[in-house]
Amino acid sequence: MYNYRKVTDDIYNIGSSERKLNIFEGVYPLNNGVSYNSYIITDEKTALLDTVDLHCAKQFFENLEEVLKERKLDYLIVQHMEPDHAALVGEITRRYPDVKIVCSQKAQAMILNFFEIKNKDNFLIIKENDTLKLGRHELAFVAASMVHWPEVMVSYDKTSKILFAADAFGSFGALNGNMFDYETKIDEEYIKEARRYFTNIVGKYGLQVQMLLKKASSLDIKMICPLHGLILTESIPLFLDKYIKWSSYEPEDNEVIIAYSSVYGGTENIVNVLAYKLAEKGIKNIKMYDTSVTHPSYIIAEAFRVSHIVIASTTYNAGIFETMETFINSLTAHNLKNRKYALIQNGSWAPVCGNQIKTMLEKLEGTEFINSEPLTVKSALNNNGRIELEKLADNIVQSLKK
Repeated sequence: MYNYRKVTDDIYNIGSSERKLNIFEGVYPLNNGVSYNSYIITDEKTALLDTVDLHCAKQFFENLEEVLKERKLDYLIVQHMEPDHAALVGEITRRYPDVKIVCSQKAQAMILNFFEIKNKDNFLIIKENDTLKLGRHELAFVAASMVHWPEVMVSYDKTSKILFAADAFGSFGALNGNMFDYETKIDEEYIKEARRYFTNIVGKYGLQVQMLLKKASSLDIKMICPLHGLILTESIPLFLDKYIKWSSYEPEDNEVIIAYSSVYGGTENIVNVLAYKLAEKGIKNIKMYDTSVTHPSYIIAEAFRVSHIVIASTTYNAGIFETMETFINSLTAHNLKNRKYALIQNGSWAPVCGNQIKTMLEKLEGTEFINSEPLTVKSALNNNGRIELEKLADNIVQSLKK
């Protein structure tokens, strides 16, 4: 049975949510599934903006057929070719053989890689600032390369002043009936999932996001329709502020997180002592993450949020402990800039991982180290180690106060 909602009188979200999915893109844990939004404009001409994931095909086509009724589909606008949004492009062309596929040149190449398109003349290749008149509605297209694939474009409806934002401004999490931001709370939990979505999916491409934000600033935007998550209206200023910070690698909060790996509890004890010392010196909102327990995507999101990061690792096989190395690799892969680090290394006979971590972090622009050399502990914290930890805590406090 069809299940969709109106965005405006003649624009519909015919997408779907998937709650049984536990891992997004085979990498990122989901707490409450994910939504795949797909929009259709029913003007003199009909235009479908993106499709959905293959798992949601049945619901999607029931929704599409109900909205169209006896009308034909004139345009399929492919903003982004990732399969969670484009899996049904081939099926659309089979069901609606006369549909015009509106996409960028790069998207066309990808479509032909993914699907057998019988009628190549049905492509309408568009580029930056091209427009498409549907009747009352007129869409203007804006290139958004590497947000977060090279073929991406977004679409701005001049009539309704809606930005169809592709993968920008999205969030993890299924939609629970409420589709608009004003129908539910944009609380810290939603912001956390939006931050985790941005930092892990798009975070590496801050410069490209900044370019898109600059283009968007010239548009009169009343509503943002992303391909994942809530439709934004009242919270547009909030999300613009967040996107400016996230994409420029500017910390949201002058706070500290501690990421650690510990095999038998020695390193965990060290960071527990450090956390107490920081708290006693007036530092608030300290967050601690065991890399063996917490998925890297959550720690990456927190690393984007804060200004200071303590990394404490056990030496393992003459290197970095495996789960910590995974986190550090993820940190560098996502290109996090302009952060201050304090490093702690532990090892029973050869604590060497600290400088290995330092070498990896030095590749990131704007990295600063609070301690010039990693604080070294052998096996367990002793009185000398507590004195050095006290000094490190003082240095972290001084850096936070700056």
